[in-house]
Amino acid sequence: MAVRATVSRFPIDAGAHESSGIPWGVSVTPFATKDENGQSPVYGSDGELLPRCENCWAYFNTYCELDQWSWNCALCGNPQGLSSQAIARYSHPQSCPEMMSSFVDLELPVEESDEAMQPRPVYVAAIDLSSSEEFLELTKSALLASLEALAPGSLFGLATFSHKLGLYDVQGPIPVVKNVFIPPDTEGTLPIELEDVMPLSQFLAPVETCKDRIGSALETLRPTTSWERTTAAGQGIEGVLMGGRGFGVAMEAILNYLGSEYGSTFALGRVFAFLSGPPDYGAGQLDTRRYGEQYASKREDADRALLPEQTPFYRDLAAVAVQAGVCVDIFAVTNEYTDLASLKFLSVESGGSLYFYSNADDSTLPQDMYRMLSRPYAFGCVLRLRTSSEFKTGHSYGHFFPDPQYENVQHIICCDSYATYAYDFEFEDTKGFARHGSEPPIIQIAFQYTVVLPPEDLSDSGLVSSSRGKHSLKRRLRIRTLQCGVAQNINELYDSVDPEVVLSLLVHKVILASLEQGVREGRMLLHDWLVILTAQYNEAYKLVQLKNGSSVIGQVDVAFSQCPELQSLPRLVFALLRNPLLRFHEEGFCYWVITINCN
Repeated sequence: MAVRATVSRFPIDAGAHESSGIPWGVSVTPFATKDENGQSPVYGSDGELLPRCENCWAYFNTYCELDQWSWNCALCGNPQGLSSQAIARYSHPQSCPEMMSSFVDLELPVEESDEAMQPRPVYVAAIDLSSSEEFLELTKSALLASLEALAPGSLFGLATFSHKLGLYDVQGPIPVVKNVFIPPDTEGTLPIELEDVMPLSQFLAPVETCKDRIGSALETLRPTTSWERTTAAGQGIEGVLMGGRGFGVAMEAILNYLGSEYGSTFALGRVFAFLSGPPDYGAGQLDTRRYGEQYASKREDADRALLPEQTPFYRDLAAVAVQAGVCVDIFAVTNEYTDLASLKFLSVESGGSLYFYSNADDSTLPQDMYRMLSRPYAFGCVLRLRTSSEFKTGHSYGHFFPDPQYENVQHIICCDSYATYAYDFEFEDTKGFARHGSEPPIIQIAFQYTVVLPPEDLSDSGLVSSSRGKHSLKRRLRIRTLQCGVAQNINELYDSVDPEVVLSLLVHKVILASLEQGVREGRMLLHDWLVILTAQYNEAYKLVQLKNGSSVIGQVDVAFSQCPELQSLPRLVFALLRNPLLRFHEEGFCYWVITINCN
C-alpha cells in the first residue's frame, strides 16, 4: 500500500493551508505490494482479533500507547480495554505483526457463503461485428495476447454482437456459434434466455485445453455486411437510418447470463467489450446527433452539453454487473463520436476500465490488455481512511462507490496493483495541530480485500478438467498507519511538496469542475490556481514589495527559483492545459472520460 501526500509536512492550521496555495491531501494505492519507500507489509493471520477503538473504530497500531490491561487510541486518544485473549496475545509481542510494524497484512476467516464457491477466474470477450476488418484484426491480436496472460484454470467465453448476439462453443472439435436476434425497439430484450441458447458450462471453456480452438474461432470472425445491418435496422428515430450495433441489449443479456452462476462457478467475472462505434440499435442506443453544431445555434455550451450522460441505461446496467459479480472493461476503437460520457458508467461503476483509441493503426490495445491481465488484482474490496481528530477527509476521488450506510467507507469491485485513489483534507476547526509536535497528525488506511489463489499443483493434476474447484479464496485486511510531520512555517511546507501528487489531486478537481460547470470553467480553475500559487510564493519569500502602495520593488519570480520542489509545477500545469482532457468541443473530440481512469 503506497501512500503519498501532497506535502510530507502538513500545514499547521487552516490559515497556513490557505496562505500556501497548495492542495492538501494524499493519494493511496491500496493493493500495491510495497509502500512508497519499497517496504513490504508484515504478514500475519487472525485479522479478526485485532483490537479496535470503540469511539472512532480505528485499529490498534504501533503508535498506540499500550498498558498491561488497556491501550489508548492513537487517532482519537480514547482509552480502550483489552480482552483476555488480546492480553495473552500481546504478552508475546514478537509474534504479533501489529506490534512489529505500522504496515500489516492480516488474513481474515472466509465467510460461510464463500466456502462453497468455486472461484475459477472467468473472462468473456464481447466483440462488435458492426465494424471493419482492421478493427477485428486488432481485436483478435489483443485477445490472443490476453490468452497468454490468463492464470491457470481460467475459463473463457467468446461472444459477438451486432443486430444479433452470438455465443461460441469452442469445446468441441469445430467452433460452433449460436445467434439470437436483438429486437430493434428501445425497450426490447432478447426473446429467449441465453442459458436456453447455450448452457453456460458449454460457453465457458478452459483456456489450457481450448486455447487453439479459441484462436480458430477468432479467425472466423467477419464484419456484418452493410446489407445485413440495413435490413435488420430499418428506419430509426425521425426517419434516420440507424445502424446495427446492439451493444446495450447484448451486455444486459451477457451479465444476466453470467450472474446465474455467480458464487458457484466464479467469484469474479470480467467482460471485455470491444466497440467500434456508438451503440445505435435496440435498448441502450445513443443519439450521437447531439455532437455537432446545433448547440452553437441554441447558444448552449457544447462542452457542458456533451459531458452529462444522455441516458441512465448504462449506469443502471453497471448495478446489474455488480449484482452479477462482473466487472466490465470497455475498449473503444473509433474515430467517431461515441458518447463515452454515457458509456463510461458501465465500466467505471462496475470496477473496470475504459480505454479509447482513435484509430486501429496506432492502437496499443494488445499491449494494454496483456499488461492489464498480467497484474495481480483483488475484488470485493472495502477502503476506509481515518484521521486523527484535528482534521478530516473532504472529497474522495476514484473508481469506487460509497457505502450507503457508513460515512467515508468506499467499496471497490476490482482493484489492481496500480489502482490509485485520492483524498483531500480539511481542518475540523481553527485550532489546527499542536505547535510543538506533542500530538502529530495520524492517518490510518484500512483495506479489506479478497484474492483468488490458483491451484497449487496444476501441472501434476493430469487433465485440466480435474483441477476444477481447486482455486481458493483468501480474505485479507491490509492496514497502514502513518504519523506525519507538521510544517512550522511556509518555507518548510513548500520544501515538502510532492509535485506529482499535487498534479494528481488537481486533475481530479479539474474533472469535477468540468463535469459540473464545463471544460471552460475547469481550465479557468487550473489557470487561477497557478496564478494564486505564484502570488502566495512570492509573498512568502518576500520577493516583491510595494512602495507607496503602487510601485513594485523587485521582479515577480514565476519560475519558483528559490524552491526546487515547486519548479516543475508550471510545466505540469501548462501540459495539462494542452492535454485533450481540457480540449474544447470546437477543437475536436472531448476525451476527458478516458483520462479520469489514469489514476
